[in-house]
Amino acid sequence: MSVLRGPDSSQEVGTSFYQTTPRTASNPDPAFADVPKTSDVNIRQLDPIPAPRAFLKELPLDDTRAHLVKSSRQEIRDILNGQDDRLLVIVGPCSIHDPKAAHEYATRLAKVAQATSKNLFVVMRVYFEKPRTTIGWKGLINDPDLDGTFNIRKGMWQARKTLLDVLGTGVPAATEFLDPITPQYISDAVSWGAIGARNTESQVHRQLASGLSMPVGFKNATDGSVRVAADSCYTAQFEHHFLSINVDGNVIAAETLGNPDCHVVLRGSSHGPNYDANSVVAALEEISESKASGAAERGVVIDASHGNSGKSEIRQAQVVHELAGRLAAGEQGIFGLMMESFLVAGNQNPAPLDTLVYGKSVTDRCLSWERTEQLLHELNDAMDARRMNGEGEAA
Repeated sequence: MSVLRGPDSSQEVGTSFYQTTPRTASNPDPAFADVPKTSDVNIRQLDPIPAPRAFLKELPLDDTRAHLVKSSRQEIRDILNGQDDRLLVIVGPCSIHDPKAAHEYATRLAKVAQATSKNLFVVMRVYFEKPRTTIGWKGLINDPDLDGTFNIRKGMWQARKTLLDVLGTGVPAATEFLDPITPQYISDAVSWGAIGARNTESQVHRQLASGLSMPVGFKNATDGSVRVAADSCYTAQFEHHFLSINVDGNVIAAETLGNPDCHVVLRGSSHGPNYDANSVVAALEEISESKASGAAERGVVIDASHGNSGKSEIRQAQVVHELAGRLAAGEQGIFGLMMESFLVAGNQNPAPLDTLVYGKSVTDRCLSWERTEQLLHELNDAMDARRMNGEGEAA
């Protein structure tokens, strides 16, 4: 197998493994068995992608980055299980569309994360897959050039490269797992995973979460149901058996051990927000009734965006400000918070990279970097106050 040599090597064929032209009677390929005429009726073309091992070999997780992933996963677990009283803060772009801008964001975030590390544990959102209610740009892996060419091989390469670049700044990474195959390509570099609102009731994603190596947050359903997310946490704690692929691209029967570090993320809904104190209490009651144990029963992560802000970056900042005040006052049951932010506030429509505003989201509206930095320091001060209030009560 020839090496990948980065995202622009898609023309380096030479073996049928990389063949991308349609196979017809005049262009037979003995390496591929005949397909029954009743199969793939609505498939135009099947383009082979190198197995995960090829990407892991070309873009390896070195010892320094591997240590960061392992240690950050454990720190997140400690926060979720009450052994670390810091606040988990997952912050970054709604989605990654420009690896250069993502690296600049990570470099800036690393400085603030270091300055607030006593009270906050900061993880960067590095999201490559975007679920769609109908149609639209589905993320860097699916269409890295934002032009409808769908060079998935290039997108997968860029996704892994971006994760390694972010880790190189010293900041751990979080992502949403949407496709059940992509984790084999990138999950070794991820410290926190999410299952989105549209997939939280999916058996496929519950099975996937049961075998992932990092803590996973299940978001409440789009209609606001917390119970389905709680049930997902419970289900993912058990072992599962299902079809998947290994790093060599072979179809395998996966047998998981179960993931004890799943928890619920409150993200609001089509009916309105659910980040208020009463909603947190109600969510914890739902989790208790679901029999989910471990991290899930100790608290929730609150997503300040999506349904909790009406997808307004202005309202999102207000939500974070309100949560900071509640944390400072000593409210329990919240061990994490999510924000969507980028270098430039707002959003723009997806288009080829050279036509876009640099550092501005092409999906949901994001906070500006300047406002993000202010909010991170506000959360840091809130956790300081929380500690002081706690010490005063104990005295």
